[in-house]
Amino acid sequence: MAININLNDQQLLDSVAAKVEQAKALLRKIAGEYSPAVFANSLGAEDMVLTDLILGEKLDIEIFSLDTGRLPLETYDLIARVKEHYGLALKLFYPRHDLIEIYTRQNGINAFYESVELRKGCCHARKVEPLQRALAGNKAWITGMRAQQSATRDGLPIQTFDDGNGLEKFNPLADWSEKEVWAYIRLNEVPYNALHDKFYPSIGCAPCTRAITPGEDIRSGRWWWENPDSKECGLHVGKA
Repeated sequence: MAININLNDQQLLDSVAAKVEQAKALLRKIAGEYSPAVFANSLGAEDMVLTDLILGEKLDIEIFSLDTGRLPLETYDLIARVKEHYGLALKLFYPRHDLIEIYTRQNGINAFYESVELRKGCCHARKVEPLQRALAGNKAWITGMRAQQSATRDGLPIQTFDDGNGLEKFNPLADWSEKEVWAYIRLNEVPYNALHDKFYPSIGCAPCTRAITPGEDIRSGRWWWENPDSKECGLHVGKA
């Protein structure tokens, strides 16, 4: 969620400045040594930070998003704001209609609530398969993941090899805190998803995302009916 930030906190400002320089250096390295590279923008706060950095540095890194067909209205509004603010029309990848038809005919329109297996099946059709097409032919991809976001992301590396997709994977904000993310957004007037102001710290598909209450884990609003250890959609799970 959008959190209150004290922009007079010099320690926070110094930390953000240092991490911004580190992130810029990494992004320049990716653009120079791992071309063609792409950034998967899921339109969360972290992703908007990276969008701002990539475009600000005028780096040759393509930015794309996955339109699952079930995104919240506020996310579509942000896609439009990205074009208005940056002049960037995000490259959108969509699910294959045949896979969605098969899934819903066999299981039902909201079958993802019934089991982890069915939920992951929906995620595969709406996210994983489109991501595979988006990554095809590239040498590296970039995400906005942070280690502090959930139990499944503890110890998240800055760089790793994605065995499942066969290319390098970079997480430039892996060691950023939530405060640092929002300090950057406030300092640079970066557009962000309006749902963050309604206690949605992590935003995915509308049926699978809810607001959280103060004190809850920031990923607790995603697939809230599941055990925290299963809360990944398959985009960031390596090959077994």
